[in-house]
Amino acid sequence: MLIVWLSQLLSLPLQIMRYLKKSLIISVAMILTMSAYAGINPQATYINNGVEETVWKNISGDAPLHVTFTSGATDLETNSTIEWHISHRTSGTSLTRYEDEFEFEFTEAGINDVALYLRENNEIIDSAKIEITISESRLEMPNAFSPNDDGNNDFYGAKGCKINKNENSTSKYRSIVEFHAYIFNRWGQKLYEWTDIDGGWDGTYNGQPVKEGVYFVLVKARGADGREYNIRRDVNLIRRFNEGVSSGGGGYE
Repeated sequence: MLIVWLSQLLSLPLQIMRYLKKSLIISVAMILTMSAYAGINPQATYINNGVEETVWKNISGDAPLHVTFTSGATDLETNSTIEWHISHRTSGTSLTRYEDEFEFEFTEAGINDVALYLRENNEIIDSAKIEITISESRLEMPNAFSPNDDGNNDFYGAKGCKINKNENSTSKYRSIVEFHAYIFNRWGQKLYEWTDIDGGWDGTYNGQPVKEGVYFVLVKARGADGREYNIRRDVNLIRRFNEGVSSGGGGYE
């Protein structure tokens, strides 16, 4: 009996070590399982004032707004699925996509709800949402310009167009998704046309400067809010700089 009792006593620390070792293995396995848990880290990449930004927050901008969406999903199981939903609150238009990454162009004014869902066995285990707001449209055309290479209003175009880099930003066009402009002389002859809203007329015809005087612009455009623009107005071409006429780089009315 004494020999059996001593044998049990001596084996006790070994049993404890085996128990601790087993517990450690179980704990490590649980940690590894948790670290491999499927998840999402969505991002939206777009151009903001000429600079590329990658964020996941509410976005406001002008149409057309081109956005690349990425789910950032990790450790997906075979029974896991990515599900994107984009819906416009006012019109009710909606889109569903299942890719990890895709591109979308927003051309409708108003608020768009963007939602990302991660599903496992058809159950949502993670989600993320943002709003993308597209502004209402605005478009104005000036009544004069001065193509004299002085750096001020050398091109005729929509107010705020990029071709006139010093144009007053407060009058910039917004959310124009279709644009077509024509320039005519007083006899109705077409001198120039352009479809890029950031473009414009340099005051030439067939490579030669036209005379000072009054010309005519016709613009047909459509905004992201559905507004149709049909602008017709005179255009004063002034080559000689005149402080009484020029607005000092801010554009003409």
